[in-house]
Amino acid sequence: MRIELIVATYNSPGPLRLCLASVAAQRLQPGSICIADDGSGPETAAAIAEVAAARPSPPIRHVWHEDRGFEKGAILNRAIATSEAEFLVFIDGDVLIHPGFIGRHVAMARPDRFSSGSLIRLDAEATAAVTVEDVVSGRVFERAWLRRMRAIDRFGTWLKTMPFPEPVMALLDRATPVQRAWCGANASAFRAALLAVNGFDETMKYGGGDKELGVRLANSGVPGQHLRYTAPLVHLEHPRGYADPEHKRANKARVRAERRSGLVWTPDGIEKRARAS
Repeated sequence: MRIELIVATYNSPGPLRLCLASVAAQRLQPGSICIADDGSGPETAAAIAEVAAARPSPPIRHVWHEDRGFEKGAILNRAIATSEAEFLVFIDGDVLIHPGFIGRHVAMARPDRFSSGSLIRLDAEATAAVTVEDVVSGRVFERAWLRRMRAIDRFGTWLKTMPFPEPVMALLDRATPVQRAWCGANASAFRAALLAVNGFDETMKYGGGDKELGVRLANSGVPGQHLRYTAPLVHLEHPRGYADPEHKRANKARVRAERRSGLVWTPDGIEKRARAS
């Protein structure tokens, strides 16, 4: 099975370097990496070229479009459309993935399911303190380090550090009553399932676009399964100047309506057309 890791990024070359350092430490490497770039400047292109030169395998391809504001869905659609892999794992360029992250997503891969995980969030101060050595050594995933960084603030976060053997953590994945929604920073699916719903709806801006895709996948017969405690990642804090409360409210209402309606296909996705009846 061909596997591609799709990494969404926008004008954050420093965090992207750290993210790709965590990718290099994966026990199971993807066949390829796609950087889905929502209009970054030349600093990001230089960072990608630097990493690709230092670590030529797996190959990295850089998919870019002009900066037109928050259009993450559009650049992810281009990444999906141009991928030659059968199975796609999605993360953001501001996360650090545990060495077993890709392996866990692949182990849980099913054509009739998408997988989605969760985040351990660092605050701005902790984010500024992260070094490449912290990532390469795996220190950023250790409970002692996360406690020092004040990242373990509740019992659920502690469980995300995988304190028990994987079979126990997998049981908790299945038993925890959380919504199986698509999390854009931690998700995977077969490419065919994404093409069947026409990918991301490009009219959805920040705040709900990921969940909207997950609802249409579930409506199509591909519901989610949660890897909440078995595919952890650490999220680096950053400003969100593109966040719009009004868009978020409208998007949430739309997601609720689509869950009721059973909508599967978006005409504003990979293909710009209504679905043939």
